[in-house]
Amino acid sequence: MYKYQSPSFDRSFEKPSAEMRFLGNGKVLWNLTKNSITHQSPNALAKLHLLPASYSSSKNPPAPPSEPKSSKATQKQNLLTYHVLPLEETLNRFISTVEPLLTPDELKLQKKITEDFKHKEGDKLQMLLEDVGSAEKNWLAHRWLKTAYLQYRSPVTVYVSPGMTFPRQKFKDAHAVVDYTSKVIFGLGEFNDIVHEGKIPVVKMGKNELDNGQFSKVFGTCRIPKRLTDELVYNPCSNYVVVIHKNHFYKMRLYNKEGKLIAASCLASQLEEIMNKATTTGVPYGILTTDSRDNWAEAYEQLSSYPGNKATLDAIQGALFTVSMDECTDLPESEETNELILGLIHGGGSNVNSGNRWMDKTIQLVVNPNGNVGFTYEHSPAEGQPIAMMMDYVVKKMKEDQSFGECGATDNFTPAEKLAFCPINECIEQWLFIAKRNIDNLVFQLQMKVLKFEGYGKGFIKKQRLGPDSFVQMALQLAFYKMHNEPAAQYESAHLRIFEGGRTETIRSCSNESLAFCLAMQDDKATNKERVDKLRAAVNSHQTYTRLALQGKGVDRHLLGLKLMAQENGKPIPKFFSSPGVVKSSHFRMSTSQVATIYDAFMGYGPAVDDGYACCYNPREQDIILAISAWRYCQATDHLKFAKILRQSFLQMKDVLEKCPAPAPEKPDKPRSKL
Repeated sequence: MYKYQSPSFDRSFEKPSAEMRFLGNGKVLWNLTKNSITHQSPNALAKLHLLPASYSSSKNPPAPPSEPKSSKATQKQNLLTYHVLPLEETLNRFISTVEPLLTPDELKLQKKITEDFKHKEGDKLQMLLEDVGSAEKNWLAHRWLKTAYLQYRSPVTVYVSPGMTFPRQKFKDAHAVVDYTSKVIFGLGEFNDIVHEGKIPVVKMGKNELDNGQFSKVFGTCRIPKRLTDELVYNPCSNYVVVIHKNHFYKMRLYNKEGKLIAASCLASQLEEIMNKATTTGVPYGILTTDSRDNWAEAYEQLSSYPGNKATLDAIQGALFTVSMDECTDLPESEETNELILGLIHGGGSNVNSGNRWMDKTIQLVVNPNGNVGFTYEHSPAEGQPIAMMMDYVVKKMKEDQSFGECGATDNFTPAEKLAFCPINECIEQWLFIAKRNIDNLVFQLQMKVLKFEGYGKGFIKKQRLGPDSFVQMALQLAFYKMHNEPAAQYESAHLRIFEGGRTETIRSCSNESLAFCLAMQDDKATNKERVDKLRAAVNSHQTYTRLALQGKGVDRHLLGLKLMAQENGKPIPKFFSSPGVVKSSHFRMSTSQVATIYDAFMGYGPAVDDGYACCYNPREQDIILAISAWRYCQATDHLKFAKILRQSFLQMKDVLEKCPAPAPEKPDKPRSKL
């Protein structure tokens, strides 16, 4: 099962400071709110009672809307309407989740503020939200897209777009690079055909089907920079890719004139021709896409005002995906894996490969002759599942079939052609200068450590009758507590794919049980049995909340909906949204996700807040791969130390489990024979 994390997170509760054109004072464009946890709550050991969820509402359920029109073969799916939970249920669950993060005085104040909100503004906003929910199949989806992504003004680079690695390659020469890249492009074309024909298997969670709609939103999709609110354009019927090499752009057909996928050998010959043509480095227009959205929007207006540029921009935006053929970079010894994910996230800076990108494209395939291969994906239209499944599909095909890519068309296609920009002017030159300065500082500030923990994997965890994902979440809680002596508000995303157009809900991983577990592991007087009991209780608590979140019964999206109702109806934002519990529990010092694959691959991204960490992990059968990031300018965090303590935490948890093994499951009684 995949779980996905958006580095854009739940920023709707936080107000950024003014955007800066230039970087300065060690800060990256703008900083999120600095409210941090400074006190340990004596209430932390109070048991968390997760409230039973309910779908009840004062409104009748909405009638299902008509099926959306599409040029693609659509899968008819039986999907749920996204509900509006009862206000009291959400607020009671919210109080339970903030208890470990608040002091006794803060908790007392929070309960009063929450109670007042429930009976005053909250009740009115709930009625407005229920009215909206009764009229829409999914009241959240388009609001989430706009609020969490399209209106977010920091760069998509690092803040929004993760990198997804392929297994590292060992290319013997330039021909091997081209041959490999052509087969990956061919494989992505095959995957696009599967999506186009509506053949992605429908998976169920229990009795409910999971929405496959996101698969049709990643090929041919591009984000367009606009002032205040960006746009997304969809080109699902596109038949070409755009290759970027030495900052030059080339349009290369993936399908011939009969609509057949072009053979990998023909793609390879075109790639070789492109690489032979591009002998000098071009103007790094792609680096503009790495800048803040408002900076890029202003530069985009200037760039697209020339008809020749407009045609080139339209061609880039209309491609199924882009292919960045990067300049070879040297990899420092022991830093290969860290540099792999960093190269995918930001390209290494203005003097490396950051200009050889188009960060607005949903899918960017990146290939470096040093063996670093993967995706950079713009997060707005979809979570990580389509991206991870693409990687799995292509790697599996190439591994199992030595002749993969040979079955395509070999004639009747238009050769690759260069996409030209108009001569650079002084205005664009200034925006390029700004973008270069900003990306170089962003590259400098982002620190990454990829921990490949080989002590055990999910196989051992499952033998202990524990859930691997919840187990890793508790290890992260323990490592943070050991390092900072306080619990972290910890974000993990859960998909909402049982609903039509569903995106994500937040799993609030910090709980009273998780804090009790951390305290026991740090208490020399605690017995191993007490530690194991608290570990199991913490894991069970996380699994309970996960089940609720997957059913759309978490806290965060409902609260977001209430806040948006105030904004949409011109009402003041209630005091509740600036209360200690809301601020602290949404200041995610740990932003996490699981993206699982059997291959030696993983995903990575930047932290959500100044004084926090990001950690994306891949728990495999015998090991766990974790990509841990932090900001250089923050003196409170240390990604290397955190990785070291996390490794120790994994070993400590294994040690106590082995000393207090789980009781064997009871065998059912044998049925008695009838006399």
